[in-house]
Amino acid sequence: MTTPDADQVDEGSELVRLASADNFRDVAGDGYLTGAGVALRTGVLFRSNELQLSDADAHRIASLGVVDVFDLRGADEIEAHPDIDVPGATWHHVEVAGIPMLRVAELASREEAEQVMRAVYRAFVEAPGARAAYGELLRRIADADGAQLFHCTAGKDRTGWASVLLLRLAGVPEQTVREDYLETNAHAGTREKYVAMIREHLGEEKVPVYEAVMLADLDYVAAADAAVVEMFGDLDTYVREGLGVDDATRARVVARLLP
Repeated sequence: MTTPDADQVDEGSELVRLASADNFRDVAGDGYLTGAGVALRTGVLFRSNELQLSDADAHRIASLGVVDVFDLRGADEIEAHPDIDVPGATWHHVEVAGIPMLRVAELASREEAEQVMRAVYRAFVEAPGARAAYGELLRRIADADGAQLFHCTAGKDRTGWASVLLLRLAGVPEQTVREDYLETNAHAGTREKYVAMIREHLGEEKVPVYEAVMLADLDYVAAADAAVVEMFGDLDTYVREGLGVDDATRARVVARLLP
């Protein structure tokens, strides 16, 4: 996968890096290939961390034709760090429960942190509210007319699972899906900001504990996948019965990502 420099824009594939949203990127990457060798359409779906945008970056997103912004964060997160408006885009709240920070504050070891994260990912599949939110997101994507953006706080977990689902539905090979999910770890601005806060307020010894919460880890995706198998048997049934996305809607989602 290509990772452009901070100021580089590939106008053909719309690869864009934003200074004020370090994990903003195209869901389709630079045109990921499906298993059949078809390149995904870029410039249709974007993902990000929280939109604490500079004016220039807000207008850069608007220039990509984004008409919908889906905020997956909880109400407390939104109140603390409300999105900066993207000109021409409609903001939607589609809440998925994220990392329980009160629980995280009590963690004493990296192992405990990893256990919490696996539980968070299982909840993406097991919790009715999360299933309803992801189903709503897919239905809105299916029926959209214009580019769309979805995000959470770090653009890592709730956003990461949504991107995993979209790429899998589009038929992208699993190796590419995994590489795309892990790419979050290469965009470290947000993580470094919070690590610095932890170091300052909680001490150096807490940094390794919290790093497990701040990194994308394939073990976490595996926990969600295990929940899919246990509850629904396979991805197709999870999408149809768990998310309430029928086959026709699913086909429209995939059609938006394919040429």
